[in-house]
Amino acid sequence: MKNTNRKINRKNSKINVAQKEVISATSESKSTQIKEDVSKVKSLNSTNAIKDIKTNVTNKATPATKSIQNKESTSYKPTMIKNNNSKKKTTTVKSNDKELDKYGRKINKFDITSFNSYLFHEGKNYEAYNILGSHLKTEKRKKGIRFTTWAPNAKGVYVVGDFNDFELDENYKLERISEGGLWSIFLIGLEAGCKYKYCIINKDGEKSEYKSDPYAIQSEIRPNTASIVYELNKFKWNDKKWINKRNKSNIFEDPINIYEVHLGSWKRNDDDSFLTYQQLSDELPEYVKQMGYTHVELMPVCEHPLDASWGYQGTGYYSPTSRYGNLEEFKILIEKFHQEDIGVILDWVPGHFCKDAHGLYKFDGTPTYEYSEEWRSENIGWGTCNFDLGRPEVKSYLISNALYWIREFHIDGIRVDAVSSMLHLDYDKSQNQWIPNKYGGNENLEGIEFLKELNKAVLKEFPNELMIAEESTSWPNVSKSNNGEGLGFNFKWNMGWMNDTLEYVKIDPIYRKNNHNNLTFSMMYNYSENFILPISHDEVVHGKKSLVDKMWGDYWNKFAGVRVFCSYMMGHPGKKLLFMGCEFGQFVEWREYESLEWFLIDKYEMHKKTQLFFKELNHFYLNNKALWELDYDKHGFTWLEADNNKQSILTFIRRSRNDEDTLIFINNFTPVVYYDYNIGVPFLGEYEEVLNTDDVRYGGSGQVMEDILISKKISFHNQPYSIKVKVPPMATLILKVKKIQKNNIEMPLTLKVFNNTDKNEEIVKIEDLK
Repeated sequence: MKNTNRKINRKNSKINVAQKEVISATSESKSTQIKEDVSKVKSLNSTNAIKDIKTNVTNKATPATKSIQNKESTSYKPTMIKNNNSKKKTTTVKSNDKELDKYGRKINKFDITSFNSYLFHEGKNYEAYNILGSHLKTEKRKKGIRFTTWAPNAKGVYVVGDFNDFELDENYKLERISEGGLWSIFLIGLEAGCKYKYCIINKDGEKSEYKSDPYAIQSEIRPNTASIVYELNKFKWNDKKWINKRNKSNIFEDPINIYEVHLGSWKRNDDDSFLTYQQLSDELPEYVKQMGYTHVELMPVCEHPLDASWGYQGTGYYSPTSRYGNLEEFKILIEKFHQEDIGVILDWVPGHFCKDAHGLYKFDGTPTYEYSEEWRSENIGWGTCNFDLGRPEVKSYLISNALYWIREFHIDGIRVDAVSSMLHLDYDKSQNQWIPNKYGGNENLEGIEFLKELNKAVLKEFPNELMIAEESTSWPNVSKSNNGEGLGFNFKWNMGWMNDTLEYVKIDPIYRKNNHNNLTFSMMYNYSENFILPISHDEVVHGKKSLVDKMWGDYWNKFAGVRVFCSYMMGHPGKKLLFMGCEFGQFVEWREYESLEWFLIDKYEMHKKTQLFFKELNHFYLNNKALWELDYDKHGFTWLEADNNKQSILTFIRRSRNDEDTLIFINNFTPVVYYDYNIGVPFLGEYEEVLNTDDVRYGGSGQVMEDILISKKISFHNQPYSIKVKVPPMATLILKVKKIQKNNIEMPLTLKVFNNTDKNEEIVKIEDLK
């Protein structure tokens, strides 16, 4: 035994330093989480578990690094990019935790230390991308790149790239720096722009196919698959005004109307090539703003090999796809949205990943990012692998990834895809294909805990971030904690409403009376969650037809059906989402391999009028607090007539905290006009038509009301007053209170001019009011 006591003392001194670092951070932040970390580090001291972590990451130049310094590469000549991150001021929120070395100096967050390595292996390092991956660094006054990866069962790991002709070389072999499987090497002389992969030698000594870096922030455009060394923090943000506004907002009482977009097919160039991030930034944010949307939701932008997967089967979770440009150009697109006051939501897929050989699949030759049990890892329906959501290093990878997009790209919301598959052990499996949990149930306990940890971590650092669950079952407390327990999301897609209503609009109006509850049932459970009403990409593909083509009837009735349906949707409590192309009535289903059919707007009048309708409907939503201020408060919605199935008419009230904002919706889902239709109203006073989807400007038949309506002291629909209206065919009529008579003070009875009304009719109305 050589110097055993010295080694033990050195390890103990490292533990004491880590303790001091944590205690120092605790005194500054008073964080409960930090206190927990202190106790964990203390437990390491007593159990000798610190042996699992190497505290000295070698910075010595190998013969390879020395030779690289003197070697001129003929295959690539990248330029050195100076890292000005320390001087730059950005609006990115930084962690308050400070780790200090033994001299009390703050340790660079990119340094691999015993403490952040420990947190990584515990599943608690939520900045894992700062130590793993490739990083331009200066170590011992030498500039180079540090490569670090996680391969717990590997016998050896090499970095290969255009700097060594992608050949294995002992001089480029990574050193194992933790028992948990972290490998690292610092190579002097390499610069930004070099392409690289990892070659993993598995536990049997066999060489694997070269692997892309799971933590790479830039990747080659498909079909190439190499990772690219890139500097993360050289972009200077100019969206502070938006960030400040977002941080002060009340997400539950603000308008949220989302435009869902697939960047590769929203528009294309004349030669059918993709628009770049730069081209998109010149057009898309302005269009979304003009159309009256508040947010854009981007289908997954992480690197993925197959266009037809739409991004939902990824390989590079930290790389914005190179199909449209580089990392900075994507940031420019986001900044342009923010400058237009548009929030940006990303679709994100932490449930499963694709099985391409260069990706995460069996990364070190064994199940690494996926479950070790085949029945759990295999996602048969999608042909993918499920993430091992109980493995600590996988949790560090995924939670860090969510926060990476928020911190580094200023993303305003994350829609978590396929939550149901993460919650259920038997998701898409037959009876004999799964094993119950330790309590005998079908709940994936690890998935539940992961989602709770994810939401807790994100919302602790970014309280106003939109965390949206695409959850298709009746799982309780997804976005609300009604009994003290919940998954921690703040919004959930209302898939039940979507399925019920889209089935209804296909039905011939003659038979709709037998399916009336498809429109009304959603209000029975509306306040159990914070719902978003989605008409997403999934509803306009695979033979389901486009939104306009789902509608019953001939050409006119199909467009009328879209108008009445979407205006009913706008009146229903909950935030909104609509997929691109629906706003101008594209008849063909969405195809990811071609542009939307924008030519329809110029060629056919009805498509142009439909686009105008959506534009004005969206702005009407923005301008009326009754449609969003009390979305999740029962006082914001009142049924007037929910059960008129014979005429397929719905009437209801939407309110804000101000009575003068009150709106009354009359939705007619048949192509029949009804005259002198009596409805109850809450106030004595004047009402006016503020939106009618049957307006000829939108392609309707023109059955509008231009008269001011005066309520009578005749109770109806459980309201103290009532009015008579003309109900347009296959349309929505929206009334707004214009003047309220309060405290029994009679309203002024000055002579008013009513369009399409003669003087005698006006006198009758005044007499009725008296």
